[in-house]
Amino acid sequence: MRKTLFLAIAMLASGTAAAATDHYLLRDGNHVQHLKITTLGKDINATVDVDFEPNPDEAGKHACSATVSDEAKSVGENELVLKKHIEGEARSCSVKIHLTPNGAKLEQSDECTYFAAGICSFSSNGKELVKIK
Repeated sequence: MRKTLFLAIAMLASGTAAAATDHYLLRDGNHVQHLKITTLGKDINATVDVDFEPNPDEAGKHACSATVSDEAKSVGENELVLKKHIEGEARSCSVKIHLTPNGAKLEQSDECTYFAAGICSFSSNGKELVKIK
């Protein structure tokens, strides 16, 4: 019984030691973008969510929220690509994530308008989401 308990605790501790989650945030007026990257061993999952309320220069536009989440692939030393398949279509939304020491910049493909329409966008438009420590 003691051996089984010790083995279970050791497996739990070793599994959590290899897990890491980083959060990044950008607030640009009434637009909020959040990026979460979870690394578990060699598996990387990313979630990008946005909540946009119209800024004063966007009068007449509607508020929107959108989320895209899936496995991300490393395509360079500091670059990840998150691809989310559009259900029922042969296309995918791709979000390129460029990591820096202090944050991340996001670029979305045109297909991402399926998930984030109107004033919503996963792209950070050259602005950096700040890494939350």
